[in-house]
Amino acid sequence: MTMPFLVPRAPELPAATWTSYGLTTLTALPLVARRRAPVAVLVAVMATGALYTFTVDGPGQPLPYTGLVAFYTVAELSSPPKRLGIAALTVAAVLVSVGLDGDDMRELLFSLFVFAAAYAFGRFTVTRKAYLRAVEDRARQLELTRRIEAEQAAARERARIAREMHDILSHAVSLMIVQAEAGPVAVRTAPERAEAAFDAISEAGRDAMAQLRRMLGVLRENEGAPDAPREPQPALDGLPGLVERVRGSGPAVSYEVTGDPGAPDLAVEATVYRIAQEALTNVIRHADARTVRVRLEHGPEALTLTVTDDGRGPGGGSGLGLVGIRERAAAHGGTAGTGPGPDGRGFRVRVTIPRARPPETESKAGARTRTGRTTEVGS
Repeated sequence: MTMPFLVPRAPELPAATWTSYGLTTLTALPLVARRRAPVAVLVAVMATGALYTFTVDGPGQPLPYTGLVAFYTVAELSSPPKRLGIAALTVAAVLVSVGLDGDDMRELLFSLFVFAAAYAFGRFTVTRKAYLRAVEDRARQLELTRRIEAEQAAARERARIAREMHDILSHAVSLMIVQAEAGPVAVRTAPERAEAAFDAISEAGRDAMAQLRRMLGVLRENEGAPDAPREPQPALDGLPGLVERVRGSGPAVSYEVTGDPGAPDLAVEATVYRIAQEALTNVIRHADARTVRVRLEHGPEALTLTVTDDGRGPGGGSGLGLVGIRERAAAHGGTAGTGPGPDGRGFRVRVTIPRARPPETESKAGARTRTGRTTEVGS
């Protein structure tokens, strides 16, 4: 805007004076406040331009730069009624200005085009900012969704780990307590039985420690640590050893397997093992049973585990063990029934898990848990 005042001018053109330079500067100064008061700034710029045209015979400008910037800001920030009103006034001002300057049609069309372009760019800026806000909102929503899903996954994993810890510790500690209580009596009456009891305590403790190390290794942040355990999940072939450990705690435990095992499903096998472990732990802790029968049936459609004892049934436990049994079965689309044994004596846990997990299991597992398809007794 200052170039006409700095570049030497032809002798026939009017000289650039300080007055004309000052008025030209006044057309630019209001732009500082254009975003706070766009309409007032545009009016001030146009009024200063008109004052320059009518009072000072100074160098003209090839384009009304300040007016275009102010008009662009009005198009971007003003409400629709204000925009339309200012646009009409601007068109009228352009017509008057071009008419006073010689009524050149080419100059009129050019002036209208550049002001229309300024208006279009102002509206385009609004659209672009709205799009960017929408993209940012979408990104925030996706991040929130991702965070919620991560928290839900963590909660499910915590619940799974809690069940694993309950099964491991409850089983091992129950065996150790029973053997420890029987040890002092056996020392006085049958030393060889006392030695066997202490061996059983040691074995149960070592087994619990090994399984806890495996679980804690999974929880480590550095899964590639050289000392991280890599033991597999328990499977059905570990049930005889489990039964043998329980048999060493006192009750006579029988184990029977029927049917064709077929192709193994490691997740189902681990679940059945944990259910059997929890059921036997309940027998040791609460049932005061003399005999226990463990039966595993490999049917054509489902795998069924039945644990039956002749004791008094689970007593004053928290019920978490049987809840865990039910949840483990439901996670694979199965069912868990608990209640009195045959002829109303003792206690029985019966779990059935289908060989082919139905696709709707995920959505129905929670509902199956809430509808109370099992008879819950404290574990």
